Amino acid sequence: MFKKILIANRGEIALRIIRTCKEMGIKTVAVYSTADKESLHVRFADEAVCIGPAASNLSYLNVPSIIAAAEITNADAIHPGYGFLSENAKFSEICDKHEIKFIGPSAEMINRMGDKANAKKTMVEAEVPTVPGSKGLIDSVEEGIRLSKDIKYPVIIKATAGGGGKGMRIIWSDDEFQEKWDSAKQESAAAFGNDGMYLEKFIENPRHIEIQIIGDQYGNASHLSERDCSVQRRHQKLVEETPSPFMTDELRERMGNAAVKAAKSIKYEGVGTIEFLVDSNRDFYFMEMNTRIQVEHPITEAVIDYDLIKEQIKVAAGTKISGKNYYPKMHAIECRINAEDPHNNFRPSPGKIKTLHIPGGNGVRVDTHVYSGYTIPPNYDSMIAKLIITARTREEAVTKMRRALGEFVIEGIHTTIPFHIQLMENEQFIKGDYTTKFMDTFVLK
Repeated sequence: MFKKILIANRGEIALRIIRTCKEMGIKTVAVYSTADKESLHVRFADEAVCIGPAASNLSYLNVPSIIAAAEITNADAIHPGYGFLSENAKFSEICDKHEIKFIGPSAEMINRMGDKANAKKTMVEAEVPTVPGSKGLIDSVEEGIRLSKDIKYPVIIKATAGGGGKGMRIIWSDDEFQEKWDSAKQESAAAFGNDGMYLEKFIENPRHIEIQIIGDQYGNASHLSERDCSVQRRHQKLVEETPSPFMTDELRERMGNAAVKAAKSIKYEGVGTIEFLVDSNRDFYFMEMNTRIQVEHPITEAVIDYDLIKEQIKVAAGTKISGKNYYPKMHAIECRINAEDPHNNFRPSPGKIKTLHIPGGNGVRVDTHVYSGYTIPPNYDSMIAKLIITARTREEAVTKMRRALGEFVIEGIHTTIPFHIQLMENEQFIKGDYTTKFMDTFVLK
C-alpha cells in the first residue's frame, strides 16, 4: 500500500480524498494555488505545497510544479481527483516516468477512452451499442454534411477532447453547418488545445444514464449500477440520482453487462463511468467514457455501501477485485450546490460566505470545502458543495432532500439552493418523468 499520496486537485474532492487516505493510514500532501491558501484541503492534509498563482494553468495544471511537489515530499502516488489533470494521458505518462503511481488508468487507456472519437471506435470493436455517426474525426464541413444526409438531421458535432458541454453544437440543416462547425472548433481549441471534431446522430429527448465501473490490474471488471444524470443545463449536470426512475431490472442488466464488456475489452484499471444515452424505447447508446472518479460518486457509495475512493486506491496499489456486480439497496439523490445566481441566468457568484449552516440528520451527507468566513475565488468551477440524501424509497429521498435544502443556509453569496428547492417541488421531477430536455421548460419562480 502507498505510504503517502499527493492530491493534485482542490476543493471538496481533495478533502474527500484526504479523509479516505487518513482512514487507510496513508499520509497526504495537498497542493494549492495562492487563491486557495485558506481552503480546508490545505488545512487537513499532513503537508501542503503552494504550486503557483491563482490561474489554473500556472498551478493546478502546472505539471512540473506538481511533480516537484511530489518529489520533495516523497509522495509515492498522485491522486488527480476529477477535472484538471485527471484525464490527461501525458500527466499519467510523466508520473510513470518519475516512478510515482498515477491513481487512475495508464496513458494508453486514457488515450483510447478519454479521447471521445477513439473511445467510440473502441466500443464499436467491443460490440457495445453506439450512436450512429462518424467512425473517427471529421476533417471538413463537406464531409460532415455528406454524413449528416446519410444518418439524417439533426446531428451533433462534438470536440474529441471535450467536456462540460464545450465544443458541442446541434445542427438541424446543411445551412447551419459551416457557422456551427467554425464556432465549435474555435471553442474547443481555446478550451482544450485540440479542435478535433466528430459527429453523431442527435438523439432527441434522451435520458443520460451512466454506469459506474471498476477494473483491476488483472483484467477483472465490475459494475456498480447506474446513475441518472438527465437534469442538466447547457450539458452541465445539476442533479443526479440512483437508481434511475426510468430503469428496469432488464435494462440495468443489459447496460451493466455492456459497461463491463467495455471495461474488459481494454483491460481498464481504476474507477470510471461508461456514459449512455437512453431513448424513449429504452434502447441505449454509448456516448463516452470518463476515466476518473465522478463528481456524483457519493450517491453510488450511499446505495451500495462502498467507498469508491478507497477501492480506487487499493486497485492502484495492486489489489484484485472480486469481479461481482453491485445493485442499489436504497435510493440516493445528489444536488450540486453552486455559487451561482439562478435568478440571473446562473451567473457565477464568488465572494465571502458570511453565514453557513449545513443540514444534518439520518441519511444526509454534505461534501464541501467551504466554511463561514471563507472567500470563494472567481478562478475555478463554481461548485462549492454537494448535498447527498439517502432513503429507502425515491419518494422518501425527495421529501428528505426538500427538508435538508430548507436547512441549508449560505449567506453572503448567491447559490443554486433556491433552484433545487423548486425542483424538488416540481410535479414532473417528483414523478421521475424527465429527460435531458427538462431544463428547457423549467421556469424558476
